[in-house]
Amino acid sequence: MTTPVPTPGGAGAPDADPLVAAAEAENAAVFTYGVITAFVAAARRRLVADFEAEHRARRDEIDRAITAAGGTPPVAAAGYTLPIDVTGPESAARAALVAEEDCATAYRALLEQADDETGRRIGVDGLSESALRAARWRVVLQESPVTVAFPGSPVAG
Repeated sequence: MTTPVPTPGGAGAPDADPLVAAAEAENAAVFTYGVITAFVAAARRRLVADFEAEHRARRDEIDRAITAAGGTPPVAAAGYTLPIDVTGPESAARAALVAEEDCATAYRALLEQADDETGRRIGVDGLSESALRAARWRVVLQESPVTVAFPGSPVAG
């Protein structure tokens, strides 16, 4: 799991709101894709840029939903600690896969807890998109199976 780098005087426990947790997962994914851009093969830079743009768009949609519900969207951390040392194309692909799995976990939790149409729609769309991107990274990593039965669940990994 990608975690924010602690800042002096920073917040304590993460917010339990599943919409906020999904936004935080998206912030971490955007950061991860920014890091891996420097390590992926030139042929995959467009893919990384497209996936990063998808995460930004999804994060922005979640932020709008949080604001519409009267909340305050989380601010992205200044930095994140990646769960993998990214040193080349393979570790970059693996870091991207972890980011997608983290997002899938957040969206699955959102689906389980959503009590309105907006939350459910964001959850379904986000989970579907993360599962597809994760499958794409599994192809890159030559992992089998490429897809998992229950994206975002503990048994999926």
